[in-house]
Amino acid sequence: MVRSACTRVILPYVFGFVIVVVSTSTAIAMDSWKAGAAKVVITPSQLMWMSGYGSRDHAAEGKLHDLWAKALVIEDPTGERLLLITLDLVGIDRQLSLAVRDELAEQHKLEKRQVAICCSHTHTGPVVGRNLRAMYFLDEAQTKLVDSYTDELQAKILAVAGDAISKLAPAELSWANAKATFAVNRRTNVEADVPRLISEGALKGPVDHDAPVLGVRDKQGELKAIVCGYACHATVLSFFQWSGDWPGFAQIELEKAHPGAIALFWAGCGADQNPLPRRDVTLAEKYGRELATAVDQALAGKMTPITGQIAASYAEIDLPLATLPTTEELQKQAESKDKFFASRAKLLLAQIAGGKPLSQTYPYPVQCWRLGNGPTWITLGGEVVVDFSLRIKQELGADRTWVAGYTNDVMAYIPSRRVLNEGGYEGASAMVYYGLPTTWAPEVEERIVNEVKRQATEVRAAK
Repeated sequence: MVRSACTRVILPYVFGFVIVVVSTSTAIAMDSWKAGAAKVVITPSQLMWMSGYGSRDHAAEGKLHDLWAKALVIEDPTGERLLLITLDLVGIDRQLSLAVRDELAEQHKLEKRQVAICCSHTHTGPVVGRNLRAMYFLDEAQTKLVDSYTDELQAKILAVAGDAISKLAPAELSWANAKATFAVNRRTNVEADVPRLISEGALKGPVDHDAPVLGVRDKQGELKAIVCGYACHATVLSFFQWSGDWPGFAQIELEKAHPGAIALFWAGCGADQNPLPRRDVTLAEKYGRELATAVDQALAGKMTPITGQIAASYAEIDLPLATLPTTEELQKQAESKDKFFASRAKLLLAQIAGGKPLSQTYPYPVQCWRLGNGPTWITLGGEVVVDFSLRIKQELGADRTWVAGYTNDVMAYIPSRRVLNEGGYEGASAMVYYGLPTTWAPEVEERIVNEVKRQATEVRAAK
């Protein structure tokens, strides 16, 4: 009887103790997430050549607003880190990307799988490194400016990454998917007809209007960082003033609405998507506000808290090109009246003469992050057409999959099988401006999607 009485008295305390332990463990796990964010101006100090358009005929004339490099580092309860870097630039090349990531490995022990360098693809930023170099005809002075700026950019990216890491502090992360509708498929809608087609609800072609949102708050609930993405070209503006185009205005609006927070933007698979109509600053401001409003609504609504642990993977696959030109064919192309065609041929001939033959494949970067119990985030190199994000989200789950393009290396347009077969700018002719020797082989879509699915399966299964 005494034994029984003791059992009745002790068990409630035991159960109560277990409940306290479980609750405390959960609180500790949530408290263990950390984040840090930083930003630095990367607007060129001199009026150098601008990137994005082959019709440029002189250097920049001034500034509409600053360009930025921003960094967000997040750390899960086990100490695993991810570093997101966003740049208000049209793109970066493989050489610069590898140099930055090698230094991050040396300075901060971050592996390639842990680092994503995303470009907004603004067409009113500077020429950087070798990116799109076949498009430009720079004199010696401008070439030196590009080289000098590229060196300065690398130093600033490393500095802002270190700054973000130094600011790591307890944080709460949450995510949601918003919507914005200004992206228009430029392959299936004539630009001059778009205002009428919009009013008639008659726009055609695939689009991806999702706008993923990641909110980072401190333990008091104050926003410290806002990450958002959207699949659309940053091509509203084509003048000679530095600007982040509509993504720049979106970030400005978000930071104005949330003082003390840093807004970071990544570009989705918008290689065949344009903001239409365009060519006016007021339109760039309008589209920026539209995205910012959608993001704000998500932040103010029901967002899903991120718990659990990070998992990350990275690989470079050998993406095949079509039949390569011979040296004799390149020599003929070098005499072409098309200055861009001739420029590419001369660059390739110089490469061969330097002892580096043309390669049948390109080392294409594919990356996958699992944000705890939250979204699976796929990042792809190059200018990726919208078919990829639509297919990947369909196959991996549209409600929990984010897909970014323009990440880690912007080497060319990346067409789907459909776009490759149709040809046109995204499927064929744009390769000239990037300096690649020919078009992609027909199997590129399957190669990329298969690698995405392999990595997604791996990180989702990781404990």
